[in-house]
Amino acid sequence: MEEEKYIYLFFSEGIKEVDFEKVRFQIQKEFFLKTIAQIKKLDLRPYYEKGRKQFYSTLILKELLKKLPKDAEKALLIVDVDLFIPILTFVFGEAQLGGKVGIVSLTRLRQEFYGLPSNEEILQRRLIKEIKHELGHTFGLLHCSSRECVMSFAPNILAVDQKGMTFCASCKDFLLKNLMR
Repeated sequence: MEEEKYIYLFFSEGIKEVDFEKVRFQIQKEFFLKTIAQIKKLDLRPYYEKGRKQFYSTLILKELLKKLPKDAEKALLIVDVDLFIPILTFVFGEAQLGGKVGIVSLTRLRQEFYGLPSNEEILQRRLIKEIKHELGHTFGLLHCSSRECVMSFAPNILAVDQKGMTFCASCKDFLLKNLMR
C-alpha cells in the first residue's frame, strides 16, 4: 500500500497575524492533497546577504529540501524576511519548477512595507495567492499570460493584488493531470 503524501506549509517562528488554519484549508481545497500547517524553527542567518540586506531564497530552498518529512509531496516555507535571487531586486517567493519545495515571504506582501496601515485581510489574501503560485511551480506550472490566473507573473504588489485567487482553466487542467500521476 502506498504511503499517503501531504503538502506541508512551514511557518517561520514569530508569524502571528496569519490564520494558519485558513491558509491550510485554502491550499488543501485547491490542490486536493491533505495539507499540514506547522511552525518551523529555522536559522536563516547563513542565507543573509549583507550588501543587499536580503536573504538568498535559492539557498534556503536547498536547505529545506534536506529537512523534508518522508511523507511530503510538496513543502512550502513561509518566512518574514526580504528575499532575493541574484538576477532580481527581490522576489515574493521562489519554487523548484517540478520539484518539491518553495518559499514565500510576507515582508513585501505587507501593507506596512509600502507605508500603509497594516491590514491582515489583505496580507492573508496576498499570502494565499503567492503560496498557490509557488506550489503551482512545484507541480510544473509556468507563468500564465492570463492576468486573472494565480500563475500570472507579479513583478510588483499591484500585480499580486490584480491577479485572481485561483488557477485559470488551462492551468487547472495541467495541475489536475499532474496531481493524478
